Amino acid sequence: MVCALGHSFDLARSGYVNLLQPQERRSRQPGDTKAAVIARRRLHDAGVTAPLLRAIAEQLHLTVADIVLDAGCGDGFYLGSLARESGCSAHGVDISTAAIDAAARRYPGVEWVVANADRFLPFADGSFTRIITITARMNPPEFLRVLAEDGELLVAIPSPIDLVELRGAGRDRAPRTIDEFSTLFTLVHQSRVSTTADIDADGVRDLLLSIYRPVRKEAPTNMRVTFSLDLLLFRPKR
Repeated sequence: MVCALGHSFDLARSGYVNLLQPQERRSRQPGDTKAAVIARRRLHDAGVTAPLLRAIAEQLHLTVADIVLDAGCGDGFYLGSLARESGCSAHGVDISTAAIDAAARRYPGVEWVVANADRFLPFADGSFTRIITITARMNPPEFLRVLAEDGELLVAIPSPIDLVELRGAGRDRAPRTIDEFSTLFTLVHQSRVSTTADIDADGVRDLLLSIYRPVRKEAPTNMRVTFSLDLLLFRPKR
């Protein structure tokens, strides 16, 4: 295991490691709820996010020699899929036990860890050739610490048109994110990937659950929804 286990931990039956300490919990069940995890997985399984996955894979060009960390990995769809396609050594961390449990059950060949990545990544210095963080919280100093000197960091953030039909037009988060990383990382590539999908009433309900929007009692109407990410590729400043 790459995971640097400096203290006691729980190994769940489904195969993940739980390093979350009581003082690191923001609530009794921090992170994604079980309902949100199940809803998001149904959307992934329906294929609506497949174009986003392809764009991320094309940006990373992973091989069997890569050691990859997904910080804020959720249910493991992106990391698990990338690992299966490339044969890379894959490691995911998330604060949600429900999400990590789902990830471990679906993708048993990956190392899954429950931990609070906002505070500390439980891995040794320079452990990873690539780090990805997809619509998750960010910890630039910790990313730099665990990334190899010649490694790369891919940050994926919702673009202004992501889920515009449900959320309305959003703000452009890229400039602020680039600035947040600028003291420790150099931006080497920026791109945007967008796709649309026709979602039925059940899919719209799942989408609302996954983004923590209230679900109305009546079934939402069928609709076409935009999924869009801004992809920011960084290399460390040394």
